[in-house]
Amino acid sequence: MVAVLAALAAVLTAPTVAHAATRDAGTVRQGLSQPDYSYADAIRESVWVDTGLDGDADGRTDRVAVDIVRPSEPAKAGRKIPVIMDASPYYSCCGRGNESQLKTYDANGHIVQAPLFYDNYFVPRGYAAVLVDLAGTNRSDGCVDVGGRSDIQSAKAVVDWLNGRAKGYSARAGGQSVTASWTTGAVGMIGKSWDGTIANGVAVTGVRGLKTIVPISAISSWYDYSFHQGAPLQDGPEWLSDYVETPDARTHCAAQQQKIIDGSPRTGDWTPFWTQRDYVKDADNVRASVFAVHGMQDLNVRTKNFGQWWDALAAHGVERKVWLSQTGHVDPFDTRRTAWVPTLQRWFDHYLLGVRNGIEREPMADIERTPDQWTTDRVWPPAGTSATALNLRSGTTPGVGTLGLKPAAHGSTESFTDDPKLGEEDWASAADASTSAKTAFTTGTLTKDLRLSGSGSVTVTATSSTTSAHLSAVLVDLGPATIRNYLGAKEGIVNLTTRSCFGDSTAGDSACFLDTAADTTTVSHAVFSRGWADVGHFASLSHGVPLVPGKPYTITLKLAATDHVIPAGHRLAVIIAGTDNGLILPPGTTPKVTVDLARSGVRLPLVGGYGALRTSAATAAPQARGPQLPAAPRPFFERIPAAARLG
Repeated sequence: MVAVLAALAAVLTAPTVAHAATRDAGTVRQGLSQPDYSYADAIRESVWVDTGLDGDADGRTDRVAVDIVRPSEPAKAGRKIPVIMDASPYYSCCGRGNESQLKTYDANGHIVQAPLFYDNYFVPRGYAAVLVDLAGTNRSDGCVDVGGRSDIQSAKAVVDWLNGRAKGYSARAGGQSVTASWTTGAVGMIGKSWDGTIANGVAVTGVRGLKTIVPISAISSWYDYSFHQGAPLQDGPEWLSDYVETPDARTHCAAQQQKIIDGSPRTGDWTPFWTQRDYVKDADNVRASVFAVHGMQDLNVRTKNFGQWWDALAAHGVERKVWLSQTGHVDPFDTRRTAWVPTLQRWFDHYLLGVRNGIEREPMADIERTPDQWTTDRVWPPAGTSATALNLRSGTTPGVGTLGLKPAAHGSTESFTDDPKLGEEDWASAADASTSAKTAFTTGTLTKDLRLSGSGSVTVTATSSTTSAHLSAVLVDLGPATIRNYLGAKEGIVNLTTRSCFGDSTAGDSACFLDTAADTTTVSHAVFSRGWADVGHFASLSHGVPLVPGKPYTITLKLAATDHVIPAGHRLAVIIAGTDNGLILPPGTTPKVTVDLARSGVRLPLVGGYGALRTSAATAAPQARGPQLPAAPRPFFERIPAAARLG
């Protein structure tokens, strides 16, 4: 496999020219699609697809703009081709990729620059690149509804049109009917962030023709982008729609904007608005394969979105693959380019062209261990991973306790006072110090490597001195390391001055992109997973309540999915605190929180379970059933009354 990737990388980075000759026999040879078709002579056209919705209430159904780049030769030879689609709200407001590329057009309104490398690379190999403007953005009608019916239907309608089930036109209004007679109807959706989120949302509709999706740093539940178990992560979703909509859409979409505001109150309560935008609950409808990519230090779209999506797909037997990097919100094209492009090509070749290249039988997971150093796993999480319960105990120093197998004494407690000015880096740097704003629990020094793989949780039984309290829980690797600088300006990468080319170019659309390198930093500790909650939502996400000061409440904080190896010689710490500055918003009060250690604890996805936790500190043998913690809460969507769920 390494030799294959090396050979492909050599081809990919070599200078390319447009191919004047065509080979009517097809574009697949030696198990790979070949660049047999001319990019310079590609057909560039725009179609407006009727979504069947009237989001802007102007009395006519909305049409979304679809810009298409496809090779001209297959149609002449009577050969149909598959589609790679990126549906996005960003094509005119903000741009795509590391260089923030926008769509550009000629005087006739035909696309000149299609952002990213998908058209440059895949069109010569016999694919059509299809770029969809979500409703309310760029050249489309309608309104943005932030992951709701309009957003998803914007892309689903195009899949339907590509398969002869929806209407397309040559103009935004009026125009001639247009059909997609040139395609097989096989569609692969790809995209980062909001784009990848749309791919998730279309996949759960079960639409026929969607064969695979490649969601990169994508949302699986919009509630979990805006809140984390009742704790607000940022301002309401209405700012997103305002950010990407065209000026014309903002004028006509005031009613839709108000629906967004009304449906997503900043209370943290789960409403029908969030149910409609929860794709996890409908994972059983997914027919497409899924190649998920996420940065494990993504503090924009947190990996809770990836973890719950992955688990739901696994539960329903969906074919899947994953890459997890050490970066933040970064595309794999800018993290691991020479491996990413050939891997993506083989993925699309298999699922869209039907090439028997064996990619579906290769290791499921690629994990970045240290900057630019990757390992693979046959399945993910790897075999032998189990949810392992650990206890929290007080130590000899207030606020500095131990994490291990021995249970806490009945009645033992630790306390902290919420300080909204501090965050996880402040807490982690003082893990071994007694501070008023957090309490920390650490293992002894590890005598062998300890790997955590998957999603963990921290159960806290706590009393608050006030009527509101937010909790944070973070996992920390205590020990020196060189990591990607995910808190840097580009979240783990730096731009170089050189460029490399992936595909063919025209005067208006270059296939050459800025090279990147890992942005690294040396640290004494690394936070590698985190979770937050509003204690007032201890009983239900559907309705938070004021706390009774002095009354104990139990809540389980779900930690973001991760895959991290703590080396021998390091220690593992669990830190519990209040507001995580910069990541969640503070509560309405500033409480002192007291944690009942005997009724609190941790469940971590340890590879090897209890047997893997070997430290230099003496630990009691686990009980037959392990430390006893409250039962894990049901998934969010299971706690929402059936009557409140939307279709």
